[in-house]
Amino acid sequence: MKILVQKFGGSSLTTEDCRMRAIYHIEKAIDEGYALVVVVSAMGRKGDPYATDTLLQLVRSNGNQLPRREMDMLMHTGEIISATVMCSMLNSRGIKATILTGGQANIVTSDDFTNAQIMSIDPSRILQDLHAGQVVIVPGFQGRTENWEITTLGRGGSDTTATALGVALQAEMVDIFTDVEGIMTADPRIVEEAQPLEMVTYTEICNMAHLGAKVIHPRAVEIAMQANVPIRVRSTFSDDPGTLVTTMLEIGKKGYSVQDRVVMGIAHVPNITQIKVANKEGYYDTQLQVFKTMATNNISVDFINVNPLGVAYTVHDEMGPKAARLLTDMGYEPQLLPHCAKVSVIGAGMTGVPGVMARIVEALTQEDIQILQSADSHTTIWVLVHEAEMVRAVRALHQQFNLHAHHM
Repeated sequence: MKILVQKFGGSSLTTEDCRMRAIYHIEKAIDEGYALVVVVSAMGRKGDPYATDTLLQLVRSNGNQLPRREMDMLMHTGEIISATVMCSMLNSRGIKATILTGGQANIVTSDDFTNAQIMSIDPSRILQDLHAGQVVIVPGFQGRTENWEITTLGRGGSDTTATALGVALQAEMVDIFTDVEGIMTADPRIVEEAQPLEMVTYTEICNMAHLGAKVIHPRAVEIAMQANVPIRVRSTFSDDPGTLVTTMLEIGKKGYSVQDRVVMGIAHVPNITQIKVANKEGYYDTQLQVFKTMATNNISVDFINVNPLGVAYTVHDEMGPKAARLLTDMGYEPQLLPHCAKVSVIGAGMTGVPGVMARIVEALTQEDIQILQSADSHTTIWVLVHEAEMVRAVRALHQQFNLHAHHM
């Protein structure tokens, strides 16, 4: 039995026409001989009747005092509504379909309500239904604790459900259906010449997702990567095969070398504040004091540079004033630069290749864009720029690395 997992996001389920496109892909997979598990998100987005954000607004406008355990009871219902609608539509077309909630599918999680982690999956119940010829629909984003409490998985939870089931079922592939053609070299709303990518490595798409691209959640990719289950990111509204996410080895088997493509994409994150803190005279524990204080007060830090004179790092703009107050109360004189943006140049092929940073600096210098801070890893180079210059920076770097040309 060859198993395929298909996940349909909320924008793929909003209207009857959208849902019929999803059913088209389901029928096509069945015709290709797959045993099928379908993971669904809540229908639509904020403002649509059954979207998760709409359900949350219902509680906010009625007391806004729902504990996290009970919040999960609310939040998991949007996906169940999607599942029942899809089940009815499939059965009406002669396709046998059944629904297993996250708990019934034996997706066992931690008891961290509203942000649970998957601990284990026993796929026996799903396999039983697949062997009986059923399409198994699993509402995404949810599971259960060992004590059968309902939990939800936090942001990207439906993607995570899909890839975790793909691993547990040893599926041949996980298809993530969305409203875009696949993974692009940059955000097409910023770069008109952005190109779809035929293949990317797990590491590349993880970096793209962490660094601003919203096509798939990085946690979902990391789960698939552990078991080398391929992912395809596809559009519900076309027959295009989309972007294949797999290992560097598998890409090599298809006759394409990642080294030929030093850079595969440009990502960006706006609304960032840079904070610089100088050492107090005679004290050299600034980094310890600063980062302990940020952690204690639940302020996420990024883009960290530590040197003998002090530290520099970034936080989200909305956390800047709080961080500044904490640092001032400790006797420091922090320098804050709000309204910055993190622009990232990503490519598994850049490892060990000289000159990538030089090309980044050249492209930005030609546009008179100031680099406020930089950092790098084996597959990514990040630069911090003024947010007002973010769009020009993304476009300049996209042009510099010829990403507008056809890409594998």
